[in-house]
Amino acid sequence: MKTYRGSCHCGAVQFECDLDLAEGTSKCDCSACTKGRFWKAIAKADGLRLRRGEDALTDYRFGSGTIHHLFCRTCGVKVFGRGHMEALGGTFFAINLACLDDVTPAELLQAPIAYQDGRNNNWSSPPAETRHL
Repeated sequence: MKTYRGSCHCGAVQFECDLDLAEGTSKCDCSACTKGRFWKAIAKADGLRLRRGEDALTDYRFGSGTIHHLFCRTCGVKVFGRGHMEALGGTFFAINLACLDDVTPAELLQAPIAYQDGRNNNWSSPPAETRHL
């Protein structure tokens, strides 16, 4: 487990999160993740600390509406998502790895990636093609 610092592009939103990238990351092929090229790692409920910018966040939900996709209202960057699923231990944050300011390329290259078929609501299986993700 390591504590990372992260932010949106303009710096209005700043956070710290506790992640173990060796536990895995994921990419999904649902329309929102594909269009945003969202690559995520999961932090527990107490594993994210918003340091600045709660008032700068805007919430977007689609589909079932269970995941809160949180964006900076100034620069438009999705910094993380928030949801609640018992399979993930309850409340969690899906951290946008591109927003981590102090992650190294070596850490990202070593992080395992699981692919999820969100386009067909088959989250436990990878899509047939993943090269575009």
